[in-house]
Amino acid sequence: MSSLISMVERSVYQNNPIKALTDFLEAEERYKTAREVTKMRFVGYVLELGFDTAKIITSDTYKMVVGGIPRGSFLIMAPNDFGGLPPHFSLLRVKGTSATPLSSQVQQTYFELHKKSMPELDVWTQGELQWGALECDVLGMFYADPQKAVKLEFSGDVNNVVSAHKYQVFAPDSKLLDLIVNGTVSPESQYQLGTLRTMECLLIDSELRENAIPVRISMKDFKGRRTAMFGKTRLGKSNVVKLIAQGMIDSTANLQSADSVGQLIFDINGEYANDNPQDGNKSLRSANENRCAVYALTQHPGTPSKPLRLNFYEYPDSAIQIIASMLAEDRQTANYVRSFASVTLSSFEKIDQMESRSDKARAARRIMMYWAILSKAGFSYNEERLRSKLHATQYIHGFDPHYGKELRAAIYGQNSAPAEPTTLAALQNEFEKIASFRNQNPDSQVFIKDGESIFQPDDIALLGFLTPSSGSGPSILRPYVSFHHRDAGEFNKEILSLLDDGKTVILDLGNAADEVRRYFSNMLSLDIFHHQESKFVENKLQGHYIQLFFEEAHNLFPIKDNDLAGVYARFAKEGAKFHIGMVYSTQSPSTINKELLAQTENFFVGHLSSQDEAKALSRLQIAFDGVEQDILRAKTPGFMRMLTMSNRFVVPVQAKLFEAGVQ
Repeated sequence: MSSLISMVERSVYQNNPIKALTDFLEAEERYKTAREVTKMRFVGYVLELGFDTAKIITSDTYKMVVGGIPRGSFLIMAPNDFGGLPPHFSLLRVKGTSATPLSSQVQQTYFELHKKSMPELDVWTQGELQWGALECDVLGMFYADPQKAVKLEFSGDVNNVVSAHKYQVFAPDSKLLDLIVNGTVSPESQYQLGTLRTMECLLIDSELRENAIPVRISMKDFKGRRTAMFGKTRLGKSNVVKLIAQGMIDSTANLQSADSVGQLIFDINGEYANDNPQDGNKSLRSANENRCAVYALTQHPGTPSKPLRLNFYEYPDSAIQIIASMLAEDRQTANYVRSFASVTLSSFEKIDQMESRSDKARAARRIMMYWAILSKAGFSYNEERLRSKLHATQYIHGFDPHYGKELRAAIYGQNSAPAEPTTLAALQNEFEKIASFRNQNPDSQVFIKDGESIFQPDDIALLGFLTPSSGSGPSILRPYVSFHHRDAGEFNKEILSLLDDGKTVILDLGNAADEVRRYFSNMLSLDIFHHQESKFVENKLQGHYIQLFFEEAHNLFPIKDNDLAGVYARFAKEGAKFHIGMVYSTQSPSTINKELLAQTENFFVGHLSSQDEAKALSRLQIAFDGVEQDILRAKTPGFMRMLTMSNRFVVPVQAKLFEAGVQ
């Protein structure tokens, strides 16, 4: 094997990480010459070779010496002669066993021996029976850059396929494994995520046992990127999320605000904000008190936080869903209540996208009815902010719902109608008049225009709730006033400012209903998108990024969501341009919107229990083809299959346990 490495080659590539290969091959040659078989990492020869797969032959002796060759483990294939090329090796991943040309004869021999109950085999028979074959995927090739001798390169293909007998196959030692796992990881902002773990079984190669191979990630890979966490519950997804968030905090500790990374974590279980036993009785927040800020729906003793409140006026599409869920929880089942709870309102963003002025008018008028209900129930409001919302929908004359003279004359009396409403109080009064008149005159022709009712079913439901013919009406909403603040929208500006300063903001939504979580997620995601978009237009992004962390992502990015103009779809398509990154986690890939999945760059996959889920993953990302069975079988918490921007192939990693304050 000495012919593999010339003196010139050793000199030229002395400072290249590929030196680990040349040192390894030289050591193998020495062990071979000295017949020190127990020190060798040689495992066999190539029987068949293609560009994508390789079949190797090996023996029990070779496999025992290297501590076994489990499915999913890495092997390296090196040529007997580099042929004047820079040092290089092909990376193989064991896929399974395979038949050899003599498999049928071997089986026949076993059959005959066992049939005769022979207790022991002679040495010659043993030698014949111990050989077998392994099927391997060819993942690519590591090599020294021929143009830049100090640079390590990896390609997802191989430069050539020659006769199989011209290659030898080895189990890499710890130095080569470190090169394989970490050699292409961007040196910028590295963070150790865990250690290499090729299999769930703990009977591992002594080389790995004694020299645990660190698995590093570069936080650069996550800035402005989409990262998915898949796996069944309680198997370590949140732990990895904490590690990534901590890694970003550590890597940006000394950066100026112009180059900082702000993080927003939607904490649905309160485990990022509040100290807990699983994190060493601390939390991400308490371990980084100067870098974190908490906003909480419910105050927790020992956790400094600011109150998190909703603005039921300014985000009507989400807010009415939250009210509906609260009414259902409180068992408010009167017919007029259920009708109100079924109403759908448009967001102001959607109204802005409507082409028809009449559609805009109807949608805006419905929101104004809803506002009148909130006002009557005692929800405080900032009238100027609401007026500006209406102005954006082309309602520029105060709070005028633009009803015709005939209707207004009917409800107020002929020649006694006041001026059109210019305040929310006046608007409330007008809708109450209309609702009362309609209760008394349900068949009045003043409600008909061009042969159709001017009130659609949702309008009727809102008016019926504002002034019901029987029942309490808006007063049943008063218990929910404690969740509201007229200036809650100002929290958004405060949070954006913190994110611009590179702080990690944690929204403690522990025990909140799904509707509440969606409200804050939608509201802040929209604000962040517009914020970053404006900075992009003004060329003020510089090196600043914002990272968003979502759990139970299937509730936010459902597979059947066809709203391509929605904020999450825009995150997927334009997030990188606006320096917005996101980390989202869920139990299964099939529950996530395909648009987002297609744009996701980084993956961390724990145990999946369904073959369909595993196949869906490999169809989505070809790098997972061949590791489906390992994903299905392994159930150890924290045992993940990782694919990042720096890694062109899947790396099996045992994620370290997040311990607050421990590097």
